[in-house]
Amino acid sequence: MTLMTPTPFPARPELASHVTFDRSELGPILGLYGRAVAAGVWRDYGMSFLKDVAVFSIFRRTAEHPLYRIEKRPKLRTRQGQYAVIGADGQVLKRAHDLRTVLGVLDRKLIRAVD
Repeated sequence: MTLMTPTPFPARPELASHVTFDRSELGPILGLYGRAVAAGVWRDYGMSFLKDVAVFSIFRRTAEHPLYRIEKRPKLRTRQGQYAVIGADGQVLKRAHDLRTVLGVLDRKLIRAVD
């Protein structure tokens, strides 16, 4: 009788070449999102992981275009910064090397919306 060792869950090799948010990046993003949901400003989100960009989209309602997109583009790390917040009209609201700096733009907008 041979004992079979369990095989680990197969990795998805097609995602290995995609840009993703790691845990240290998702923490601040979801923290801001949670505060906005509690305030009744935002209601839904979506994430996309592509070859050159990871996108966290924020929606007011489910069936709309995103109000804001938080993007991570590692190729811009040495230039303008890999993180950006983009508005519904496609305008870059803030671009920086630090995620918390970029999220500050949305945090200020959230404070104004609640007041």
